[in-house]
Amino acid sequence: MANLRDIKIRINSTKKTKSMTKAMQMVSASKKNRAELNAKSYVPYMEKVQDVVAAIASGTSDASHPMLETRPVKKTGYIVIGSDRGLAGAYNSNVIRELTRTLNERHKSKDEYVILAIGRVARDFFVKRGYNVIDSVVGLPDQPTFSDVKAIARKAVGMFADGTYDELYMYYNHYISVISQEVTEKKVLPITDLAPASEGISASYEFDPSADAILEVLLPQYAESLIYGALLDGKASEHAARMTAMKAATDNADELIKSLDLVYNRARQAAITQEITEIVGGAAALE
Repeated sequence: MANLRDIKIRINSTKKTKSMTKAMQMVSASKKNRAELNAKSYVPYMEKVQDVVAAIASGTSDASHPMLETRPVKKTGYIVIGSDRGLAGAYNSNVIRELTRTLNERHKSKDEYVILAIGRVARDFFVKRGYNVIDSVVGLPDQPTFSDVKAIARKAVGMFADGTYDELYMYYNHYISVISQEVTEKKVLPITDLAPASEGISASYEFDPSADAILEVLLPQYAESLIYGALLDGKASEHAARMTAMKAATDNADELIKSLDLVYNRARQAAITQEITEIVGGAAALE
C-alpha cells in the first residue's frame, strides 16, 4: 500500500502543477492579445514617420544628417531584447544564441562591440560570460510605454551620435503568430536604406522651417521609435511563447496524470487480488 500512497501523492502534485500551468497559460493569452494590439497599433505611426524621413532623405532636398551617413566601423553597438522571466520556451535562448553567434563571427575582441541589454535573462547571460555589456534595463512592465525605455533608447542613439560606436543593430523576436516567433536582426543606425513605408503612394511635403531643422529633431526620434517598436514586437512574442510553453506543460501534465492513473489502478487491482488470494488461502487452510 505504500507504493499506492506514493503514486497518489505524485498524481495530486501533478494535478496542482497542471492547475498552475493552465492559469499561467490563460494569463499569458490575455497579455498576448493586448501586446499584439499594442504592436499593431504602433505600426501606422512608424510608417508615417518613415515616409516623412524617406521624403527628406530621398533627394527631394539637399538635407543631410550624420545619422544618414555611413562611416568606417571601428565599434558596433548591439541592443538585445529578452525577458525578465523564464518559462517562455526558447524565447530567450533563440535571440541570445543568434547574437552570440554574430559576435563570434564579426568581432575578434570585446573592444569591437558593446551590448545594451533589455531584460534580466539576456543581461545576466552576457554579464556572467564576460561580454561587454555597458547598459541594461530590467523590470519592464508587460505592456511597456515609451517612457519605460526612453532612457536606454536615447542613450543608444546618443552614443552613435557622439561616436562611441559607428553602427547600431537590434536583436529581438519578431511576432508572426502564436506558435511562430522569428529572431530578427535590424539595423538602426546609420539610416542608410530608407524607403517610404507606403508603397505606391507618393506624398509631397513642405518643410518649415527647413528640412535640416526637421531632420535634426526627427531622426533621433525615429531611431528611438524603432527601438520601442521592436520592444512592443518582442513583448507580443514573449507572451505568445510563454502561452505556448504553458499549454505544452499543461498537455504534458494531462498525459502524465493519465499514465499515473493507469499505474495506480493496476497496482490497486494487484493489491486487491493479492488480499483476496490471501483470504482464500487462509480459509482453505482452516478447512
